[in-house]
Amino acid sequence: MEINDLTAAEQRVWRAFPRGASVDFRTAPDEDAEDGACWGPGRTLRASVLKALLVSGPEEEGEVPALRVSGARITGPLDLTHAVLDTPVRLSHCHFTDPPDLYGAQLRRLSLRGSSLPALDLGGVRVEGLLQLSECRMRGRIQLVGAQIGGALFLARASLTSPDPAKPALRLNQATIGEDLWAPGLRATGEIRLNGATIGGGIDLSEARLEPPAGLALDAQKVTVDGDLVVKRARVRGWIGLRGARITGRLDLSYIDLAHPGDTVLRAASAVIGQLWLRAGPPVDGRVSLRHTQVDVLFLEPDKLPGTVHLESLVYTSLIPNEPAARRLPLLERDGDGYVPYAYEQLTAAYRRIGDEDAARRVQLAKQRRRRTTLSWYGRAWGTVQDITVGYGFRPLRAGGWLLSLVAVGSLVFGLHPPRPLKPAEAPGFDPVFYTLDLLLPVISFGQESAFTPDGWYQKLSYVLVLAGWVLASTVVAGVARIVNRP
Repeated sequence: MEINDLTAAEQRVWRAFPRGASVDFRTAPDEDAEDGACWGPGRTLRASVLKALLVSGPEEEGEVPALRVSGARITGPLDLTHAVLDTPVRLSHCHFTDPPDLYGAQLRRLSLRGSSLPALDLGGVRVEGLLQLSECRMRGRIQLVGAQIGGALFLARASLTSPDPAKPALRLNQATIGEDLWAPGLRATGEIRLNGATIGGGIDLSEARLEPPAGLALDAQKVTVDGDLVVKRARVRGWIGLRGARITGRLDLSYIDLAHPGDTVLRAASAVIGQLWLRAGPPVDGRVSLRHTQVDVLFLEPDKLPGTVHLESLVYTSLIPNEPAARRLPLLERDGDGYVPYAYEQLTAAYRRIGDEDAARRVQLAKQRRRRTTLSWYGRAWGTVQDITVGYGFRPLRAGGWLLSLVAVGSLVFGLHPPRPLKPAEAPGFDPVFYTLDLLLPVISFGQESAFTPDGWYQKLSYVLVLAGWVLASTVVAGVARIVNRP
């Protein structure tokens, strides 16, 4: 392309390219690229001219060429499909009339910071350094499927809109990012998909606003994150999918405003997470599923969780903050899978690791009471007896209290109305206390029960005491066995 065929604005860029100099067409530093449709010829560049520069532009000895333009209106499609570019590209705060197509291109560095674009196709692109898309406004989707970015991907305060509810606003499926995905303050009206992506650093979506027209807000199934995934203080209207995710650091959902009423709002089944922080801010509106998930540190405030959770086979090592069992147990009772014994065992183990045996016993007692609701009528009846008498073995002092009460009642009644001796000549002296103990204790004999027999309703009282003794003995044995055999 001859320089004589270029406009004045294009000649400025052409002359600056060999030296890597910047060309800034902006009239004010805070200009909005959304208004670029009305920019005149003095700041309009044809996409074909930029392509010619990048593919076969002039060079100067001793200089490093680069395309650095700000505040231009770029007309026509910038088609760099499968291009191999050795020069850095910065087209910041520009207004694109057509979507750039860089599918399969290889670049050293690309910055479109603050630009306004109809859409952007970077599928399969390879960028040696960083990809800068911060503060961009996309009127269509960004395609980054299979992209390989050696540095970081910046999307801070970008605004993404998908005009088609059936298509995502951002697709990063199977992409590889060497460093961070940095997107605090991101605004997305459409789905964000990171399925199968590999992030060498962390993902920062702090203070993001994810409000898709349909139900899916962030789909990151089988994503691998070597750092933290932070969605702190974000507003999400839709569900987050993290099934099969691998997050080495922290999944931070602190202060998040997360809502998907009537449906599952967080799906993190079968994930492996270093730390999961779900705390502070408004309660989650929607179901939470953590089935078969492994977490080292679970920072979970009970008031943050919704009315229905799914905790089957959730494994965690530490549970913080240290809340009383009475605060944690209602969460297990809201499990959408019904009675899940393993959830109670996990909570018991967490309390035992910090030495809180009383809380651990409370959880085990609650487990037995919850299990009782799943039994047949006779199982429920026997369970109720165990609960009332010895608290399923976790309240052993109750048995002593019942025994002392029954001994007191029997001793008083039989002391006032002694039973008649069976063989007066051979009977020992009557002792109401030991006679009552003889009735209550099934395996111990003091010789009183066999020597005396009551009459009338006193005989019925003796039957009640015998039966009560067997029930107490059976429940104590069952409770002791449960404690001895606990994991």
